Amino acid sequence: MAVPTLPRSRPGAYLVGLIGAGIGTSLSPALHEHEASCLGLAYAYRVLDLDELGVEPAGIGDLLEQAREAGFDGLNVTHPCKQLVLEHLDELTDEAAALGAVNTVVLRDGRAIGDNTDGTGFAESFRRGLPGAALSRALLIGAGGAGAAVAHALLGLGCERLEVLDTDRGRAGRLVAALCARFGTERASVAEALEPALGHVDGVVNATPTGMVGHGGTPVPKHLLRAELWVADVVYRPLETELLRAARAAGCRTLDGGGMVVLQAAGSFERFTGAKPDRERMLRHFATLGGA
Repeated sequence: MAVPTLPRSRPGAYLVGLIGAGIGTSLSPALHEHEASCLGLAYAYRVLDLDELGVEPAGIGDLLEQAREAGFDGLNVTHPCKQLVLEHLDELTDEAAALGAVNTVVLRDGRAIGDNTDGTGFAESFRRGLPGAALSRALLIGAGGAGAAVAHALLGLGCERLEVLDTDRGRAGRLVAALCARFGTERASVAEALEPALGHVDGVVNATPTGMVGHGGTPVPKHLLRAELWVADVVYRPLETELLRAARAAGCRTLDGGGMVVLQAAGSFERFTGAKPDRERMLRHFATLGGA
C-alpha cells in the first residue's frame, strides 16, 4: 500500500492526512486547506480511507509508520482508530491520556505525539449552540473515542451527573471509571437501558456513527423524545441527522455536529502548523461547503 506524498521543497509546506473508515466525503481537507490558504501556508491534506486502501483498523500502526516515512507533518484520526492508535504513539498529551483517545497526531523530530481536540471542540460548540442548557443530568450514547471526548467535555462544562450507554457495557464501564477518577466518584455511571435513562435527564448526546452517511438510522426512537430535552449529535454528514430531525419535531433544542468538527479541526490545524486559525472564518467556510 502506498501512502500519498507531497514534495517538501520549501519551508512552510505541510503535509497532513486523515485516517479512518468510510471517510471519502470528509470535509476536513477543504476546511484545513482553505484556512491554510488564507494564512499563506502551503498545505496539503490527504484522506487515507481504510476501506479504500484495504487496511483493517488494526493496521493503524503500519499506516502511521508509512505516513512518517512519507514525510507527513501530522494526522487526524477518526472512527474506528481513535483508541487503536494509542499503542503506536511515542507520547500523549495530558488531554489525550485523560480521554484515552487520540484524534490528532503530530509527527515531529521522529516522534509521534498524540493529542485530542475533540473535547475542546465539543465544549466550545456546546457553549455556542446550547447556551444556558440544563446540565444537572445528561445521557451519552457511545463510549468510543468521540464519546470519551464528549464525556470529559460535558463534565468539564459542569454537568453534575453523566450516564453512559454503550452496546459494549465493558467499554462504558471503562469510560465511567476514567471519568470518576478525573472528576469524582459521583459524577458518572453506566446507564442500564435507554428508555429509563432518558426519562430523568436534561439532555442526550449521540456519539456513535449512527445517523452518518452509510450508517443510517437513529439511536433514539422518536417516541422517547420530549420537548424538555436538549439533543446533540456529533455526526456532521449529514448535518441534519434523523435523530436531530425527530428532536426538532418534538420541540427539543438541538445541536448538530458541525461546530464540533470545525472547532476540533481548528485545534488540530494549530498543533500541526503552530499558526493560529481564524475559527469564525472556518465556521463561515464550513457553511459554504453544505455543512449548514
